[in-house]
Amino acid sequence: MKKLSYLFLALTLWGCSSTKNINNKSEKWITLFNGKDIKDWNVKIHHHNYNVNYGNTFRVVDGIIQVRYDQYGDFNDQFGHLYYKTPFSDYHLKLKYRFVGELQKGAPDYTLRNSGVMFHSQDPKTMPKEQDWPISIEMQFLGGLSDGRPRPTGNMCSPGTDIFYQGKLYGGHCLDSKSKTYDGDQWVSAELIVMGDSLVTHIINGDTVLQYSKPQIGGGVANRYDPKIKIDGKALTEGFIALQSEGQPVDFKDIQIMELPHRNNKKSN
Repeated sequence: MKKLSYLFLALTLWGCSSTKNINNKSEKWITLFNGKDIKDWNVKIHHHNYNVNYGNTFRVVDGIIQVRYDQYGDFNDQFGHLYYKTPFSDYHLKLKYRFVGELQKGAPDYTLRNSGVMFHSQDPKTMPKEQDWPISIEMQFLGGLSDGRPRPTGNMCSPGTDIFYQGKLYGGHCLDSKSKTYDGDQWVSAELIVMGDSLVTHIINGDTVLQYSKPQIGGGVANRYDPKIKIDGKALTEGFIALQSEGQPVDFKDIQIMELPHRNNKKSN
C-alpha cells in the first residue's frame, strides 16, 4: 500500500510539473502582427525598391492583413512579400489565412487562389529592384477551385533553394502535401515548425501534412538576384518570414511565433 501511495504521489507531482511546463510553454508565444498596423514589417515588391508598398498592396483592415490590388491596373508580375523585421532560426509559427475575391488582371493563371508564407528568406534589403522571388523556402497555400478536384495546401516550394525529402535531394520546385482541399473563403489554420537547417514540418488545421529536411540554397526559379547572396549548397539555418502577394487577394491574421531551443545535433534526412 505504501508503494502505491508513493507512486500516486509521484504521478501527482509529475502531473503538476507537466502542467506547469505546458503553461510556461504557452506563455512563450509572441504576437508578430498587432492587429493595428504593419510597422514591424517591411515590404519588397518586384519592380520596386525596398519598402515601397506599391498600390497599398499590404494593408490592415479590421484586425486583418489584407493583400489587395485595387490600385494596380495590370498586375505586371509585381510579386510582393511582407517581411517581419527580424530573422528566426528554430521556431513554431502559426497563422490563419483565407482567399477572397478574384485574381487580378494580368496575374499568371497558376497564382489563382495561391499564396504562402516564405521562411528562411534572404534579407529583403539584399534584393535588387528587379529580383522577382526571394531566395527562401515557401509553405505554399492553395485554395480549392470548387470543381471537385483535389488541391492540397501547405505544400513546399523552393525559389533559389533545395530540400531533402525522404532522404534524397528533391529535384522539383514544388512538393505537394497530403492535406485536404479547402474550397471557398473559409479561414484555414497553418503551422510551421522549423528546426534550423534540420527538420521542417507543415501542419494544416491540426494535421501534419508534410515533412522534409536540410533546407539549403540551390536550384532555380529566383531571378536577377545578387550573385553574392546565392551560394549553392549553403545550409539555411535562419532567415526572414514573409507573407506572399502574387495576384490573388488574400487575408492573414492571428500570426504568432514560439522560438524553440536551438539544436546542434546532427541533421537527419
